[in-house]
Amino acid sequence: MFKQFIASVALAATLPLALAQSPAPANPTVRLRATIEKIDATSLTVRERSGEVITLVRPAAMDVSEVFPLALADIKPGSYIGTAAMPQADGSQLALEVVVFPEAARGTGEGHRPWDLRPESTMTNATVADLAAAPSTVPGGQKLTLRYKDGEKTVIVPPDAPVVSFKPGKADENTLLVPGAKVMITAQEQGGKPTALRVIVGRNGFAPPM
Repeated sequence: MFKQFIASVALAATLPLALAQSPAPANPTVRLRATIEKIDATSLTVRERSGEVITLVRPAAMDVSEVFPLALADIKPGSYIGTAAMPQADGSQLALEVVVFPEAARGTGEGHRPWDLRPESTMTNATVADLAAAPSTVPGGQKLTLRYKDGEKTVIVPPDAPVVSFKPGKADENTLLVPGAKVMITAQEQGGKPTALRVIVGRNGFAPPM
């Protein structure tokens, strides 16, 4: 089942590359947005948002990050952020969520690309070059001008859009990775088995919004 799942997700993720006549990766990674059902020292069983139950290898080197909520006011000029968003008719992007990267992660994934949070959603990782009040159609929100090495995007952040950051969670993984925890997992088939490479997890049921 995982092979079918990874193939369908990888096809959606690599479609823009295919249209650009670039080869799809031979062993792609996929993102699983899921809830932990069962966990032990070597395996992790999750229920993906599609409803599929998947058991993954839990390697000792698996990276763990804890995601935690911030306020809209924590987005500052100069912040390096990532935002999943929906393209708008006027060329702007309407944010579904915003990740404020810790300074050590500045530059991660810089640019603008398709994303798989929702159909047709995008991801922009960039620096906040300018920040202002959102248009009157989005009262209480923010209007961000994001600049990255190849361009610029205008992103409107509604006041109810989740704003989060993350921090290392490896030292606390036995507390964070418990049944019922909401996770986003970067997974890859390795040695014929689905394997968790990285887990982003929220504490006390907080769900990674990206």
